[in-house]
Amino acid sequence: MTITQQELESRLWAAANALRGPVDPADFKTYVFPMLFWKWISDTWVYEHDAAIDEYGDDLDDEVEADYHRFEMPEGTLWSEVTGKVVNLGAEVAKTFQRIEKANPRSLAGVFGDASWGNKERIPESALLGLIQAFNQIRLDPSTVSHDLLGAGYEYLLKNFADESGKKAGEFFTPREVVNLLVGILHPEPGESVYDPTCGSGGMLVATINQLRESGKDHRTLRVYGQEINLTTASIARMNLFLHEIEDFDIKRGDTLRAPAFKDSAGAVRTFDAVIANPPFSLANWGADRWASDPRAICGVPPAKSGDFAFVQHMVSSMNPGTGRVGVVMPHGVLFRGKTEAKIRQCLIEKDLLEAVIGLPPNLFYSTPIPACLLIFRDQKSAERKDHVLFIDGSARFSKGKNQNVMSEGDVQSLVDVYRAGEDPDGGGGTEARLVPFEEIETNSFDLSLGRYIKVAAEETADLGTALVAYADARQQRIDTEAVMFERLAAAGIDLGMFEVTGE
Repeated sequence: MTITQQELESRLWAAANALRGPVDPADFKTYVFPMLFWKWISDTWVYEHDAAIDEYGDDLDDEVEADYHRFEMPEGTLWSEVTGKVVNLGAEVAKTFQRIEKANPRSLAGVFGDASWGNKERIPESALLGLIQAFNQIRLDPSTVSHDLLGAGYEYLLKNFADESGKKAGEFFTPREVVNLLVGILHPEPGESVYDPTCGSGGMLVATINQLRESGKDHRTLRVYGQEINLTTASIARMNLFLHEIEDFDIKRGDTLRAPAFKDSAGAVRTFDAVIANPPFSLANWGADRWASDPRAICGVPPAKSGDFAFVQHMVSSMNPGTGRVGVVMPHGVLFRGKTEAKIRQCLIEKDLLEAVIGLPPNLFYSTPIPACLLIFRDQKSAERKDHVLFIDGSARFSKGKNQNVMSEGDVQSLVDVYRAGEDPDGGGGTEARLVPFEEIETNSFDLSLGRYIKVAAEETADLGTALVAYADARQQRIDTEAVMFERLAAAGIDLGMFEVTGE
């Protein structure tokens, strides 16, 4: 008996709500996703075992049965074998996860994350029992829940957890309309490789697969790769890809800027057909001290207090020659900020790598209300776009939401169409676009602010975002300057009590 998507989502959310109270909603994902994944592989193993018995009966042996299973489940690790225990249940769950990972070293090593299942302060047994009882109401084998349905359920949980987590959600969740816009622009094709250097929960990689599926193309030949610095989030990404029936993927944990995980035989960063990401905005302490000697430092070293262009440089370095293209979410500050970043902008433009700047609506992201933009790079631009940059204003393409603004499917498709055509094909459809020659950008000192080249539809909002970014930069510069001043005054033996300290 199959289950509807609405029923599945309702039961999954009931499982999450079993933790409400003793567990912070921002931590729901840490516990719910591993339990969901365990329940799925356990129910699926039992389903496959029954299918093997139906076909072979008494002739079934271990070697034959192994062919039926995608994952090995050691004796005593099935959901029904563990969840009925009443003593130290959390510790038993942790031990079970370790045994499953050890039995599947190539595919599942570390997949369950590092939650403290045995720590009753973090997850009391009453909450764990409630979580288990809620999952007992859901059968997750292929006869009940298809991969498409299960994948949609996983995305539903991710969205709800993001809503619950507020600003913290920016660390693992990018609004799906932004993901779909980037994927639509980069347009991955069967047989290509796709890489996300800050993959979070894997949403961008899943979206590339879904786009091919929905267009009737063979998604099985697409190869997807990702790196994520947070262990829990990297585990969530791997589970996400498994649950979406994606086979050919490789998610690695680590710091992409300090220790890129994907390298070729010569030690250089590996290259891919499509590189897509939503890196953390204006990351401080990103590793600037070693960047000058890094081969990825195309066009110079970004400011130590803002790693935006370091991520851009890494992604551009990761493009395949000829076919490579990059789509990255950035704060508007990268379009106009200071001398150091101006030189990097100039260099990237002169190398004819920057293809498009696309302004997004405000308040789309959980982490910040200010508007962001997309930067699109190509290793080889089309003939008509050589020595030009396409500017698109999508700032008015949204509807007001309760907490965040939202873009409809029509908004997303409209921006994809404008990008492909290089102009608004509707002729007055509300999206301004213009292909600007390098000479004009040069006269503006390589400032890429959208308002310099096209009329910005949501002018007040865009100006507010720009002002907020400029204010944050100026404020940080003041704090840094004051800190240096007070250090020097203290070293000179001057009593600091006579000063009002405003630094933070």
